[in-house]
Amino acid sequence: MTRITTAMNPAQVLDTLHRADGYFITNTARDMSQSDYKNRILLHTDLLAAPSRDAAGYFSLEITGGASVHVDILRKQVDPFLKLKLLREQMPDTLFQTLCRGVNLFGYRPYPQNVIRLTVREFAKYVDVWRTFDFMNHVPNMQAVFEEVAKAGKINEPSICFSTGPEHTDQFYVAKVKEIMAVTGDEIILCIKNHGGLGTPKRIGDLVDAIKQAYPELIIHYHGHNTDGNDIGRITAAVLNGATIVDASDHAFNGFYGPPPILSVIQTLKDYGKTAIDINEDAVIETSETIHDQRPYYEQFEAQIKGFLPTVQIHKLPGGAMGSSLEQAAKGGFLNKMPDILHHELPRVQKELGNWWSVTPGSQILWTTAVGNVLDGERYGNPSGDLKNLLLGKYGPFPFYSPADWIYEKVFGPDWKEILEKEGGILEIEDMDIDQERRTLAERLGREPTEQQLVTFLQHPNDAVEFFKFEEKFGKSYVLPPSIFLRRGGFALGETLVFQDHTGKEHLIEIGPEQQDKKGETTIYLNVDHHQQIFVFAPEQQAGTKVKVSLSKEEIAGLAKAGDIRAGFSGNVCEISVEAGQDVAVGDRVAILEAMKMQTPVVSEVAGKVVKISAKVGQALQPGDKILKIDPEKE
Repeated sequence: MTRITTAMNPAQVLDTLHRADGYFITNTARDMSQSDYKNRILLHTDLLAAPSRDAAGYFSLEITGGASVHVDILRKQVDPFLKLKLLREQMPDTLFQTLCRGVNLFGYRPYPQNVIRLTVREFAKYVDVWRTFDFMNHVPNMQAVFEEVAKAGKINEPSICFSTGPEHTDQFYVAKVKEIMAVTGDEIILCIKNHGGLGTPKRIGDLVDAIKQAYPELIIHYHGHNTDGNDIGRITAAVLNGATIVDASDHAFNGFYGPPPILSVIQTLKDYGKTAIDINEDAVIETSETIHDQRPYYEQFEAQIKGFLPTVQIHKLPGGAMGSSLEQAAKGGFLNKMPDILHHELPRVQKELGNWWSVTPGSQILWTTAVGNVLDGERYGNPSGDLKNLLLGKYGPFPFYSPADWIYEKVFGPDWKEILEKEGGILEIEDMDIDQERRTLAERLGREPTEQQLVTFLQHPNDAVEFFKFEEKFGKSYVLPPSIFLRRGGFALGETLVFQDHTGKEHLIEIGPEQQDKKGETTIYLNVDHHQQIFVFAPEQQAGTKVKVSLSKEEIAGLAKAGDIRAGFSGNVCEISVEAGQDVAVGDRVAILEAMKMQTPVVSEVAGKVVKISAKVGQALQPGDKILKIDPEKE
């Protein structure tokens, strides 16, 4: 059989899949990085793995999408488009795959239609397979992506998000497939997106069989997570019942919350007479042998709790959310409360809110709500902006049932019915003035941006600008291996660093010496491959250390009523909505904070004039940190 390659058009790819006697494998490197290493696997590591991955004969390599586009610029200082260009040079044959969140694209909020279409057009220049999902399984939320992928001549892989419970029947999912195909036609691959690794092998086998009974010619791609240690069983059941493609990842980096090992899948299915088509097992092994010695550098990003968690069948958190939730619990000092949150409050909230799918951004809504309910001691007493939007139907209709009236009253107050009638319904987002956004970006950069820089900016404005400026100042840091890039504790003066880039070329960096002038400015000299680099640092401000006073939730609320707006939780400032001197009314939005990928508006409790803004966009705040000050109107 002819190997599936980038030289084929979608019709040829689908024809090859239809004629297959066996199954294909997608290497989900992106999902492994997100689930087990908080998306920190560097481009350097992926470039080392690229030649053997290309030789391995995968159906596709999932290498971008999800949260990775954001983390690329935020934590790894690499352009997500450049990453794809460099990998394509090393992997000319393998299809590249992305994970797209429908209207949420590669972010955490709905975007305007023209931004969605521009983003898909630009990424489609490098991405061949588009796995698209919506956390409410609301097909209209995916339609713009479907259309642009088809226009670009790429492969549409719409998803049905899977979960468990009495509502999640074969009949429901088969009907959802019919709804998808009414929009896309039948020239697609259907993904069963089991992001939490839920259900038993029998349950997954039954679902695949039900879909194949209804649509015998439909190509099914099963995606799962190995959180409970049982996904190889689910993969086996999926293939035995008609799935054509399955997901797995390199064993050198396998953890607990991502996909299972590729070789284990191959070895298991061999005993059932199922062949992994086009797979070169020697190349699969070579990949792990090439990168296994880099794994220790990424240990700092692994989850605080290690080991398989069969309790995922109770709390249903997907792989990517497990690591970030445990990290938040560790930093927030409530790891001891995780059993209560995961095994009691989270499943309780899930049922109360409609038992839909725990995947971005829905998983963050469920998690944030459950954590608030436990830590605040008042259930639904401090609702996030995203929870309010969910209840208002902004993200789509509830698929099974609506939450009880008492939840609406708790979140919106006694006038909740009027609010629901006035503000309820799908979120209509006006097209953005893209030319104006381009001018704004040009002004912030001091030069004309490229179209791809504009696309990155439209999704993550402030982080994109910070990254572009970082790259202009410090260059392409993706050449650094994890031993250098991820080193903790800094570097000592006089230290010499010797390392190889992904091509094997050796580099040398000598740190120091340093000089300090009378003004206190420090000059540090670096020799990079025998070329001198000079960095000048302003004197450190050491006006004394202030003792930070912790404020209670009640104290923060009391200050807000006096016009002193403080952060109510740990989060990053993603928007300051007002300017100094601006008049505000009670209820006006003055800022937006982001935590756990969820954006929460901060509103004014008083009418008055903004007299001081203390926080900056991008700043990380702790509870009680100052945001801004409002001088209340005199009564």
